[in-house]
Amino acid sequence: MALFAAARRAAASSVPILLRASASSGSHRSAALLRPLAAAVARPKPRAMPFSSAPATRPSSDAELLSVIDSEIKYAEDCDDHDRVEEVPDNFPFKISDEKGTNVVTLKRTYQGEQIEVVAHMPSLVTGDEPDHDRDGEDEGEDKEGDDNEEDEGQKPEQSSVPLTVTISKGDGPVLEFTCTAYPDEVLIDSLSVTQPSGDDEHDMIAYEGPDFNDLDENLQRAFHKYLELRGISPMTTNFLHEYMINKDSREYLLWLRKLKDYFKQ
Repeated sequence: MALFAAARRAAASSVPILLRASASSGSHRSAALLRPLAAAVARPKPRAMPFSSAPATRPSSDAELLSVIDSEIKYAEDCDDHDRVEEVPDNFPFKISDEKGTNVVTLKRTYQGEQIEVVAHMPSLVTGDEPDHDRDGEDEGEDKEGDDNEEDEGQKPEQSSVPLTVTISKGDGPVLEFTCTAYPDEVLIDSLSVTQPSGDDEHDMIAYEGPDFNDLDENLQRAFHKYLELRGISPMTTNFLHEYMINKDSREYLLWLRKLKDYFKQ
């Protein structure tokens, strides 16, 4: 019994020592963990940047693009075509409707009770300039020059052309629609269709538009060319349209460049 009591006293006396040791170890551990946090709190905070209402600087790529556009505008302004006023030929049978910013010109007239409308599109220009890479193959093909000349004898040189859409109607009846290609001195008919205005887009889309015009009998082809010529689709009209559309192309290009400049200046 005395031995058990002595053991209890020895155990009880060791507890405060262990508690003090544990408390001392814990305090050191806690201090070690808190030191980084205290250092972070003590570290000076970066100052907030004040808000600026000044506009952002334009990217250098935009400035470079503006410079190139300005150069192109100056080049286009130096050309004579953009401000040229076309002289309408005497006895020109059509009234001209040209809206700025569009790529078409509309001609209208009345002929023996028929309503005739010609829509001229932007020209397909042939300048005659050859790219440099085309010259590379000339030396290689000199030995075939004779054969090529023989093949080209029956072919016309390429010319600038203006696409035309000609519609001819009589009141509420059927409408003739010609798709043509106008060269300076002649008009080629590419296709001919007969439509009945119905307001039904699905019906119009599947309507039969006739055979290829070149498959028609030659006499019928010549008769349709004469038919158009009597209604004002003549060499005089096509020559005027060539000059007019080339100049319009120059004007519209300059207008387009100026719109681009206004956009990138914003």
